[in-house]
Amino acid sequence: MVAVHGLQGELVLLHRLGRKTALRGLKTLFLEERKDEMLPWFVEGTRVKGNEEIFVKLEGLDTKEAARRVVQKEVWLRESDFVQFAGQAAPISMVGFHLFDGERDLGEILEVIEQPHQVLCRIDLEGKEALIPMHEQTLRKVDQQKREVHVELPDGLLDVYR
Repeated sequence: MVAVHGLQGELVLLHRLGRKTALRGLKTLFLEERKDEMLPWFVEGTRVKGNEEIFVKLEGLDTKEAARRVVQKEVWLRESDFVQFAGQAAPISMVGFHLFDGERDLGEILEVIEQPHQVLCRIDLEGKEALIPMHEQTLRKVDQQKREVHVELPDGLLDVYR
């Protein structure tokens, strides 16, 4: 959530779903109120603001002051809702895919971090967090059916994480 809109507690949600959407039919979303603690909020209504922004009205937040307490909180969707609303080409849709360097399965993509010139995929590499860059020099193929991302990483990149 990035801002409060109006006096009735409506919020502005910035998303990276890869397509313009109003999240029509979404019943619940989850806010990270404390680190690693997701609490469910019931959605009263949504409407499109722009390509990456949505106006959201949550149950129980009926004033500007009440809504301010959830601004700057991370928002999460159930996996089934995410699959329904995310565009297939959106980088975030790679979460849950397996990352391969050549024939080697490096592990499941746990998070996608979008930056201006590249996308980073966070994986657990032999018990340590590793950030793998995705850009035109490293990305070889995304197989939607097999849920695999194939890359060709520079020599020594993985050694940094070992």
